[in-house]
Order: sequence, then C-alpha cells, then structure tokens
Amino acid sequence: MAGGQADAPHLPGPAPIDAYGNGGFRFAGMSHRGSLLCFPDGIWAWPVNSLTELTAAMLEPAFARAETLDLFLIGAGHDPWALPEPLRGRFRELSLSIDVMTTGAAVRTYNILLAENRRVGAGLIAVD
Repeated sequence: MAGGQADAPHLPGPAPIDAYGNGGFRFAGMSHRGSLLCFPDGIWAWPVNSLTELTAAMLEPAFARAETLDLFLIGAGHDPWALPEPLRGRFRELSLSIDVMTTGAAVRTYNILLAENRRVGAGLIAVD
C-alpha cells in the first residue's frame, strides 16, 4: 500500500455514495466496510479509522492529484474537526481547496459536486 491507498481501486471511476454508516459505505451496487478515498479516477479503500491516524502520507494521493482536482473534502466522522495547519498549508501550497466536515455532510457535498461534474475528491472516514 503506497500513500495510504491500495494499488487497485474498488471502482475505476467516480460514483455517488448511496449510503453510509454501520462502519462503511455503499456505492455503485457495492458495499465497503471501512473508510474510502474517492477521486475522479476511482474509489479506493482508505486505511484511516480516525482523525488521529490522518497524516500527510495518508493524504498523498490527494496531493498527487492536486492539478486535476478543484476541491478535496474530508469526512471527519461524527464531529467537526480543524485540519492541522501543516496539512492545511500543504493543500494551500498545491492550490487545492480543502474542506473538512462531518462524514455525512461530506458525502452529501461530494454527491452534489459529482452530479455537477466538478473535479472533486474525498477522504471519507467510516462512521457507525
């Protein structure tokens, strides 16, 4: 696993998130237990179970795609959370907008932006 992302995506393209909760997500007729990393080029398992595990290495896939994204969302679980300044600074250096919100709000925002054909990525932490 490189940069917090498995080599092969669950899905080789974007898809709206149909449901979340019970420790996972449903999308494109599939069910996934755990967190997700979603980009225009695919959806991957994301080995982040809580915000305490969120590091620059876990966000590297987003940093690597900065030129192809308009916005990256972080679904931070149940509680709002402020992205630490070093991570926020890295997004700023790459001119990639970042927004951190609860996982539910991030799923809804991701789906709306995807429907608008926006270049959006998301790191979604699974919630119970």
